[in-house]
Amino acid sequence: MTARSESTGSGADLNRQLSRVRAWIGQLRSGTRGLYKVLRANPLTLVGFALVVLITLTAVALVIVPPTSAVFGYPISLTPYDPNALLPCPTVGNQSFCAQPPSLEHFFGTDRAGRDVLSRVLTALPLDLAIGFLIAGFALLTGGALGLIAGFWDRPGTLGAAVSLAIMRVTDVFLAFPSLVLALAIAASLGRGTIPSIIAILLTWWPYYVRLTRGEVLAVKHQPYVTAARAAGVAEWRILFRHVLRNIAEPLVVYFTMDVGTVLVVFSTISFIGIGVPPNVPEWGNMIQAYSDYLLIFPWVVLFPGLAIFVTVLAFSLLGDGLRDILDPRSRRALSQAETPTSAPAATATAAGALG
Repeated sequence: MTARSESTGSGADLNRQLSRVRAWIGQLRSGTRGLYKVLRANPLTLVGFALVVLITLTAVALVIVPPTSAVFGYPISLTPYDPNALLPCPTVGNQSFCAQPPSLEHFFGTDRAGRDVLSRVLTALPLDLAIGFLIAGFALLTGGALGLIAGFWDRPGTLGAAVSLAIMRVTDVFLAFPSLVLALAIAASLGRGTIPSIIAILLTWWPYYVRLTRGEVLAVKHQPYVTAARAAGVAEWRILFRHVLRNIAEPLVVYFTMDVGTVLVVFSTISFIGIGVPPNVPEWGNMIQAYSDYLLIFPWVVLFPGLAIFVTVLAFSLLGDGLRDILDPRSRRALSQAETPTSAPAATATAAGALG
């Protein structure tokens, strides 16, 4: 009798777990179907999403594939040539011409030292993308945490109000200077190098997230559902994470997505000025700075690194702008309704043909 009841109980638990899995799969399918409808209704968002996925997968493959393949004894390089290899230069008489225009052998051409430009552009992709995600992610976490504290516990006459005031005054000091100018000053004082440039941007990037997060928290924390939760005796930390943070995540995610491209531009600017990464490290801004004197003579050595920056920034900007519509329920509903009528004429025509 006991064994039968235990088996019955375990069977009920298994059915419960299976029901939860089926419900989760159903929600996933519904969400995927809704996302697909929104992406179809907004082609620019679809383009941005596809470009970001392609760029990210390429960067990950460039980092993972070579060492992984070397472990198995078959090293694979995803770049056509070694980015720092000085390739043989065509010679006419006693003069060598290393800078070659784009061709079937070198799709992006070669620079004056005979290095393959495509290989250098691809090698720079993981570095630039990682720096963009690192700095924007650090700013999101640091600035977001300080903004939550400054906004949620900002009550007159309390310790939280004093802490909020201190946070906002320090933030105002950093915001008093243009972020690029301040980052350049800090990078110049720390010395040339990749790490000093990253630190310089890290120190100047978080205040924007403090302002954004605090403003969103102040708008949300006085909503009726927050007041009701507090009246019901819900703990403050639970209100903060369950009711406040969940409702301010949308603008933070959108701003973070678009900010990755902005960080990339700022870092490339620091490298272009000459206080960023060392000259022997392939980096898009560094390449433009090194080849800027030859823009009119060998335009391809500047065009393709600049095009890489442009496409990457455009991809994240389009994705961020589309995420704003996807994450906003009203915009998502409007886009879904705008996409639905496109299939209505086809269905009507099919039905008419069947009746005919």
